[in-house]
Amino acid sequence: MNLPHSTPRPDLILQVSGLCPPSCLQDTVTDKDRQNSRLDGGQEELPSNKLQQLQREQQRRRRRRRRTQGHEKKKKKKKEKLQVVVLSLNFLPLSVESTRSGSEECSRGSNPRCFFMMEEPATRELDMSLSDGASDDELPMTLPTDGSVRKGCDPFAQTQRSKLQHRRARINQQINKEMRMRAGAENLFRATTNNKVRETVAMELSFVNSNLQLLKEELEELNSNMEAYQTDSEAVNVPMIPLGLKETKEVDFTLSIQDFICEHYGEDSSLYEQEIRELMELRQAMRTPSRNQAGLELLMEYYNQLFYLDQRFFPPLRNLGVHFHWYDSLTGVPSCQRALAFEKGSVLFNIGALFTQIGARQDRSAAAGIDRAIDAFQRAAGAFNYLKENFSNAPSLDMSGPSLCMLVRLMVAQVQECIFERVTLTTRDAHFTSQLRLAQEAARVSDVYLLVQQTMTQPLMKDYVPFSWASMVQVKSEHFRALSHYYTAVALCDHMSSAEEEEEEEEEEKEERQEQEEAETAFLQFYVSAPVGPSLSLILRDPEKRRKLGKAHLRRAVIRHEEAMRVHGLCKILRKMDILQDVLSLTHKRSLDKYSELDREDDFDETAEAPEIQSQTHQKPDITPTDFSTVQVTDIFQRLGPLSVFCARARWGPVRLVLLQRREGGLGLTLRGDSPVLVAGVVPGGCAAEAGLREGDYIVAVDGDDCKWAKHSEVVHMLKSCSDRRVELSVVTLHSHDTQVERRAVMLSHGSDKENARQRLLGGAKGQSSASLLNWNRKKKSDGDGVSKRLGSTFSLSFGSIRDTEAMY
Repeated sequence: MNLPHSTPRPDLILQVSGLCPPSCLQDTVTDKDRQNSRLDGGQEELPSNKLQQLQREQQRRRRRRRRTQGHEKKKKKKKEKLQVVVLSLNFLPLSVESTRSGSEECSRGSNPRCFFMMEEPATRELDMSLSDGASDDELPMTLPTDGSVRKGCDPFAQTQRSKLQHRRARINQQINKEMRMRAGAENLFRATTNNKVRETVAMELSFVNSNLQLLKEELEELNSNMEAYQTDSEAVNVPMIPLGLKETKEVDFTLSIQDFICEHYGEDSSLYEQEIRELMELRQAMRTPSRNQAGLELLMEYYNQLFYLDQRFFPPLRNLGVHFHWYDSLTGVPSCQRALAFEKGSVLFNIGALFTQIGARQDRSAAAGIDRAIDAFQRAAGAFNYLKENFSNAPSLDMSGPSLCMLVRLMVAQVQECIFERVTLTTRDAHFTSQLRLAQEAARVSDVYLLVQQTMTQPLMKDYVPFSWASMVQVKSEHFRALSHYYTAVALCDHMSSAEEEEEEEEEEKEERQEQEEAETAFLQFYVSAPVGPSLSLILRDPEKRRKLGKAHLRRAVIRHEEAMRVHGLCKILRKMDILQDVLSLTHKRSLDKYSELDREDDFDETAEAPEIQSQTHQKPDITPTDFSTVQVTDIFQRLGPLSVFCARARWGPVRLVLLQRREGGLGLTLRGDSPVLVAGVVPGGCAAEAGLREGDYIVAVDGDDCKWAKHSEVVHMLKSCSDRRVELSVVTLHSHDTQVERRAVMLSHGSDKENARQRLLGGAKGQSSASLLNWNRKKKSDGDGVSKRLGSTFSLSFGSIRDTEAMY
């Protein structure tokens, strides 16, 4: 049977071959062709030249698509190669050959900005997590079910202070990015020999430096914002200078601590995941402390935990491999170290900074608020002074010696200012000597702020301290000097001395005569040097001479007030502070009004120069050191065992399992001490000696039950309670115990860890001794139940000398 010749449909051929979609044929095959194919019984004819034309068109489209994809792949590879060059410039030693190849690619037309616009390899963090939290008691303190009861405040709280910290965190990240870009550009500029590349890099460096300058100015403006930390009271008080918190990145202790537990302590690290998580949660909470006593306790708790962490996991001649990242409090420059001393110093700095914020927010219109402010600023000075004396060679400028010295003096000056405010508040009488006392207190405040101003103008501090801080200190120095002259003028002109009363009334009582002598004595010691002219006693008795001397003091007061207002007007940040403007205007107007009262029309005598006032205070500021013992903490990793034995400085052998078979003569060993119990002696040929137990072993478990913290009686009870006459002991042997703790800071970091060495030598927290464990000390009980003796070295103790406090089993 002859079948009719059937021509295959070209649309099916093209669809199967992938050359053309069905939509392409709809434009080429007409309706008439389709109709003819149906009439011919499925037979469809298409000219061969049309089919070839369609195939050529599809081939051109495929070639164009491949060409476009090839260009995109080349661009992507070139971009990846440029990023690799930047990473090598930032973190690896440069080789001229590798850099030259990258420079040649850049000169052939690649975008030069790709060398510097790179993202930070670390995981990007939320700005909210770097906030130092809300103020005071605005946020409730939630109590967790386990772990530390102290938690940080809500980092997402939209308080005025938290908004400032959010902006500070964003600026710190931008500064870190710009500095990394600048480091890469400088490396490329030094390594390349291509002139075109050097010109391009120089231009990019100018851009980066400009951005850094803008970011620095923006951060300085944030540091100059003092109103967010002041009190909400309506009372008019001169603003105080607070200090912002140092910010840090998150730290993951998991792998480092787990590896150390497995390697050093020989235990399963997975059993301590809860402790590691608790430590990391405590550090995360420490980053956002609340501005109250709870926030201080949170920082102190983490600081105390760092002592245990140092003892447990930081041996003297090696580090844990954890990097601590902290930002400078004023400049935002990042610093990174692996030394735990840097972490402790930064936390201590934040404790002092938080004290400054607490002191600045107190309502100083009442005596109680002034006392709290004095206590806070004195504790801040103590924290900074302790940091200055115990931590040297700090990587960041805010923790350097000159900076800490400046901060200590600034805190002392603010304490002195609070003392003056309390004297002003408590001085109700308008007596002559009371006004002189106010004048000397104000002069003392001015002198202390003048010392702070001189410290801020030192070469190292001049470009570091914010301009608003230096301006505020100068304004306060001039302001309080003017107040001292004003109160002197008030004492001379507005108050009758007891000497004049004696002229009016011949018969006076003994109390008034005593007041007269006190007034004369106080006035004779009031000036630094006696003024030229009549004696002070004569001036005190002559009303006209007193008026002229008071007028001279008012003239000096007005000049000082005007100088304070001039310095205030030069700083843009201070001009925005309405409270400071009101205080300066009010005191200046008061001095002008008083001067107008004393100025007479017929007074043509030239006003004499007022002598300098001798500054004096009746309460000297005290630098109060931080008392960390007020916050009691428990070692998070206490399950590892007593810190005096199970620490990072001890070198242990592996845990051994010893199986003892009880005999009629006993186990054949002598135990001594507790927590942990020490094997003081082994009977030769006995059960313990045959099982491999050695003198000097520490018993850490009995039949699988942990007994590192067990007392002597408890271990004895566990040994006697074994009924099957078989006892399985887990013991470890102490090979050595390194006591040279001060070498660690020199070996591991640029900063000396004096504070860690001091705590180790003094025994650390809660009275734990860091002496050699092989020397047992006499420990007396407080209740008088007896004395447990730890005498001599167990390795040199003969087995035959068994004492009453030892027991043989």
